[in-house]
Amino acid sequence: MLNFTHHIPTIVYFGKGQVSALEPELKKRAGKVLIVTGQGSVKKNGIFNHVIRQVKKADVPYVELSGIKPNPRLKSVYRGIEICKKESVDFILAVGGGSVIDASKAIASGVKYDGDVWDFFAGDVKPTDALPVGTVLTLAATGSEMNGNTVITKEDTMRKLAFGSPVIRPVFSILDPEYTYTVNKYHTAAGVVDIMVHVFEQYFSHTPASDVQDRIAEALLKVCVKYGPIVCEKLHDYDARANLLWTGSLALNDLIGQGKQEDWASHAIEHELSAIYDISHGAGLAIVSPNWMRYVLSRNTVHKFVEYGIKVWNIEKDRSEMDIANEAIHRTEKFFKSLGMPTTLKEVNISDEHFEKMAKSAIEDWGEIGSFKKLTEKDIVQILNASL
Repeated sequence: MLNFTHHIPTIVYFGKGQVSALEPELKKRAGKVLIVTGQGSVKKNGIFNHVIRQVKKADVPYVELSGIKPNPRLKSVYRGIEICKKESVDFILAVGGGSVIDASKAIASGVKYDGDVWDFFAGDVKPTDALPVGTVLTLAATGSEMNGNTVITKEDTMRKLAFGSPVIRPVFSILDPEYTYTVNKYHTAAGVVDIMVHVFEQYFSHTPASDVQDRIAEALLKVCVKYGPIVCEKLHDYDARANLLWTGSLALNDLIGQGKQEDWASHAIEHELSAIYDISHGAGLAIVSPNWMRYVLSRNTVHKFVEYGIKVWNIEKDRSEMDIANEAIHRTEKFFKSLGMPTTLKEVNISDEHFEKMAKSAIEDWGEIGSFKKLTEKDIVQILNASL
């Protein structure tokens, strides 16, 4: 296990009716709030009304920024920064899923920066300060409610980039499983995939003796395998929603990646897909990650796939290592498909037209890709071809 420093300062209010925590939190932290929302669902399903009721009880003035799209765009971030500066906003409240939270984090960092907020994503500079962000989460997927990461797409160049900093980690997050009831089956399933692949990116590693992190990771994966099919059939199943909501937070809040060398190749490849084609991130990962697994499987990596197959999928130990590994990958892809996710690029109408460009951009944007197996541009193209 590698050295690490562990600090997760986000306060989590989990469970039914926890939106009531907004009133004391805002009274304590906010002078004027920017409320950031998506494309209207929180206003249609009543969640926004719950939030506004608490904001008004706190007697805190607010302004709104709505219309944040999935794969959030830089233009929306610029608009949010402009509103914050014009209205003297000192707190941002994200009400929605990962895209809304990511946009809010980017806005928070941009308000405190004299230059272009895109500098943070391009890797030129690191933020040193940001407005505080709170969240009311409506989708189990990205873990953005409890980490210091944000991903934004720049429309004119079709670049989808990320940056991470402790200054944008939410100060509090409200996680009410009932607020995820209205998420449809497709996006619920995409969230389950996103959670699982977040775990994969930290689990598949050559770092030795990371037993604590790996056993927790396997438990999180088993929760997804258990509750993913249930929640896709029963969208209002509270226990399924609750377990997946908390799993999504734990999967990417630094808990299982600390002390390990992480990979993130599947995300690097998928970001290029969703940047150009604007597909659901989880759907893209459902296509890419099993093919990444097959591509990186070798004598040097098989031990981890064997561990995964036995611990998560309960595959018989008396089979050969390669048999266990291949069966584990097959069951992963089969599971994604059973949730209604695509498993080939053809299913989402993507051809090989931009594969070379994607591979080149991925290397340019991420630098060295992969640690479980380092990938070149040629490797990325081959994985994409295998995904057709």
